[in-house]
Amino acid sequence: MKRQSKYIMRNDESGCKNIEAQPGGFASPRLRNAFNVIQNFKSKIQSDPKRVTATWVGNNVCNYTGFTCAVVPDFKQRSVIGVDFNGFLFGGKGSRLPLGGFIDKLDDLVFFHANSNNFTGTVPPGTAKHRFFYELDLSNNKLSGAFPTEVLAASNLTFLDLRFNTFNNSVPSTVFNLDVDVLFLNNNNLFQQIPRTLGSTPAHYITFANNKFSGTIPRSIGQASNTLYEVLFLKNGLSGCLPMEIGNLKQSTVFDVSFNQLTGPIPLSFGCLSNVQLLNLANNKFYGAVPESVCQLPKLAKLTLAKNWFTQVGPQCRKLIRKGVLDIKLNCILDLPNQRSAADCANFFSKPRQCPNERSLTIIPCRRRSSSSTSSEEKSDGPQALAPAPLSYRTLVPHRL
Repeated sequence: MKRQSKYIMRNDESGCKNIEAQPGGFASPRLRNAFNVIQNFKSKIQSDPKRVTATWVGNNVCNYTGFTCAVVPDFKQRSVIGVDFNGFLFGGKGSRLPLGGFIDKLDDLVFFHANSNNFTGTVPPGTAKHRFFYELDLSNNKLSGAFPTEVLAASNLTFLDLRFNTFNNSVPSTVFNLDVDVLFLNNNNLFQQIPRTLGSTPAHYITFANNKFSGTIPRSIGQASNTLYEVLFLKNGLSGCLPMEIGNLKQSTVFDVSFNQLTGPIPLSFGCLSNVQLLNLANNKFYGAVPESVCQLPKLAKLTLAKNWFTQVGPQCRKLIRKGVLDIKLNCILDLPNQRSAADCANFFSKPRQCPNERSLTIIPCRRRSSSSTSSEEKSDGPQALAPAPLSYRTLVPHRL
């Protein structure tokens, strides 16, 4: 007697054969739906070097590698609530592996992690409708096109990682209205100016690095004074002077604007960055005196000012040079070694230079720390604490979680 198959083969709109489960044999109707979605996605995978899909057999999708199940509270049914494909290196037929028909069809997703695969296209419509969707990691894929605006409607997101793709065009201003803790946008082809709504973000960690952003850093950044811990602007095309409002970032531990076209003096408000540990302004066009208050920041572990046009450092900054905390090579400080040539410095300063709001650069939005309040440990010439390993710098390494 011929055994009846539990599955039905159907052709989809493109003519591909899809597997569809017959009724019965599933712990819940929602798991049956998940089975159909997963099997259809499996049929699109051509490259599976870790043989993950070999486990995607049978009705118990909760045992499939890469999937997590739980009871969803509003339906009181067991369902697939998470996808973790990090490092699976999936590839599709004809170098195409779209997210459409997969991420948008798993109705109960809480998280979707897909770092280091070969997904193509963009984030499909319908993804944001998931009721409990908190984490989306699409980093290190081959996604392209304009910024995926579908994510803007995912109102419950707390983690958004789009780094190492080829998204282009501008970043919508509403991205900073997302109630996220983490916003990683580095290593794409995003350009135009950073929206003025930047200060509206509640994110603790933001990476703009290795894109093509231009223009100035928005003054609104100071509005994130209680929430922003680490922000990376490095390796873009940013220009203009630093806004004094950066000095309001009293919770920030990492601030990096290296490798841009920024200019002007360091605002005196930077002396208010009381929690900053890593401050990097290297490879820009900054000039003037380095504020002594910056060199006296209580938690400063590394201050990088190399390859600018600074002309003066005071006694506190010179202490940091001796400790190896301050890197000020290739500037215009005449009595220090490893500086630019006198001819190069003269040529730079032969052109008039001025910031549009120069008076604001002298504003100090916090109380100055008196020299008497400096601890004996801070006064000593002993070694400074080693610089920490911040979360945001890890995002600059391809295929790193």
